[in-house]
Amino acid sequence: MTTSQRNLSDLSRYMFKSPNWQISVFFSLALAAVVGASALNTTDFNGLSSVAGGMILGVFFIGIPTLLSSFFTTPIDRIIGGKITYNRSSLLALVCEIIVVVCLLFANVLDILFNIESIVYIILLASLAMIFAFRLAIVMAISHRNPIIASIPASIQTVTSAIIYGLFHDYGIFHDATGSGKLYFQSYAAGPKNGITEIISVGIHGDILLLVGMSVVYALGVWGLIVIIDRPWRKTLGVSGFDFIRGFIDYIAEDSKGLEDFFESIGESAVIPVTVLSYRDLEGKQKACFSLPMLHPGPMGTIGGGNLPESLAIGTEGMAFTPHATAGHDFNLTTAREVGSIISVVKRALDDVKLYGKASRSVREKVGEAEIVGQMFGDSAMLIITYSPGCADDIDYAVGLSAMAEARGQGLKNVMLIDAHNCNNGTAGGELGHITPGSQRSFDLFEAAKKISKKLVQEDQCSFELGVAWDKTKWEIIEGMGPLGIRVAVIKMDSQETAYVQIDGNNMDPGLRDRIIEENELVDEMEIITTDTHIVNTIDAVNQIGQRIPHNELIEKIQELIKEAKEDCEPISAGMASRRTTVTVFGNDMTETLASHANAMISMGGALAAAMVIATISISILMFLFAAA
Repeated sequence: MTTSQRNLSDLSRYMFKSPNWQISVFFSLALAAVVGASALNTTDFNGLSSVAGGMILGVFFIGIPTLLSSFFTTPIDRIIGGKITYNRSSLLALVCEIIVVVCLLFANVLDILFNIESIVYIILLASLAMIFAFRLAIVMAISHRNPIIASIPASIQTVTSAIIYGLFHDYGIFHDATGSGKLYFQSYAAGPKNGITEIISVGIHGDILLLVGMSVVYALGVWGLIVIIDRPWRKTLGVSGFDFIRGFIDYIAEDSKGLEDFFESIGESAVIPVTVLSYRDLEGKQKACFSLPMLHPGPMGTIGGGNLPESLAIGTEGMAFTPHATAGHDFNLTTAREVGSIISVVKRALDDVKLYGKASRSVREKVGEAEIVGQMFGDSAMLIITYSPGCADDIDYAVGLSAMAEARGQGLKNVMLIDAHNCNNGTAGGELGHITPGSQRSFDLFEAAKKISKKLVQEDQCSFELGVAWDKTKWEIIEGMGPLGIRVAVIKMDSQETAYVQIDGNNMDPGLRDRIIEENELVDEMEIITTDTHIVNTIDAVNQIGQRIPHNELIEKIQELIKEAKEDCEPISAGMASRRTTVTVFGNDMTETLASHANAMISMGGALAAAMVIATISISILMFLFAAA
């Protein structure tokens, strides 16, 4: 994972599911009552001057517009083809109410400190225009592209508020009541007259025109901001960046799969090798199976192939091991629908397996930073790569294919090349850990694959036994542990016992893999692999094994499972087969392109939004002065 990709994934920590609409409505009314009791003028409302009177007025003038917006935004939005839920509309209305309340409280402070004529009402109008612009931005982000259509549901809270304030302006809730229904402005343009600021009156129709004018200005600012931010996406990728953001929010907040439609629109077709290693007992029943499609289990959660390891395990007979292949994020599946085709290819490959009753000892070879443990079953071999204690992330697809070619060149028919993916420090220190073409680590891998394959084909083979064990464990996704938990396979022959430990997680803390192996006294050889499942990455961009799980407890659990697997050993035959299939993946450099564009949009958006706010506030002030003049 690059820095750009990690920065994008980190945004998931700020996402949350919209609370139930009843909760948002309750807080809306409660807030309105509290503000009404503390800030509203009740002396002219049927003689009420008590706290209770203020609460009633607060609920009526502040709470009712929020309530109406909560209930009417969703049906109106859906009539015009949108998809805003009641939970979202209620939360949006509550946030807009908070904006209005903050503006009113700020206005009251100014009124107390400086005694500015009708400042509360002036800022009220500005806040109504402001929440229209805010709602427009949100509706365009999550429901509609067209600003004209989006303005319909976006305007509900502003319109209902303006109607209520207009109908009851004579009560003097937000300005000095005179019974004439007029709003008073200070004429700063005219300047002081005899030491007293000239005061002029503007009818209620002028107030409406002023509100409409400010709303239009604010809306144009929002539309301009969106067009500027979206331009790089449309120019380079031919898609809208807001479709990506909309899908991202939908998935995190509502578990929607709309993001897959976006990925599918930009995806590319790719040919993927799918390799299986089947272990069967003397009766021909499959006891365990390693399945390795040359894909990356991402991008996140259950989107695309994010939960590929568990999906493969569910569709496999016996104890399923679903390790990480040599592929990065560019080989993420675009949709979860593609997983079904992968499972079908796995089943067909299992039908091609030719069984052998003999296997070689496991051997280990290290060249530079690349270390490989391998074992041969009949005419094929399983090779597991680790760079530990060095930190590494994904191995590039092309690098993996080249390493497999080196191995087959030594006489192996099939090669299952597994990325152990068991030592990583995220992006700490600026080291990304990718194994890319042309890097020294890639050439270390090629040489190690060549040497270990040559050694394996020279090894004598003998009959062997297999034992397996599995524990879902007490740890959850929030702690970095996926639903497959910990799975162990022990290969036993007369002179050696080898344990392969699979942990359903996304990489491991530095040093943890080495400590597990160093404290092993149960078998002669051992390697630790992770599935690189991305179902754990909606919690944290890294969230790897050992980050939240106590190391001592993890080691103890692994040792328990190795003992259990050893007791489960029985005579086994094994065989490997490989097929190819065509699927739709992200495509070359697409993940980095998406991450870079999204991060640039967020960074640029913040600065542009600040500039837009300053510009629109300045225009609002000029509009007030012009109206007063």
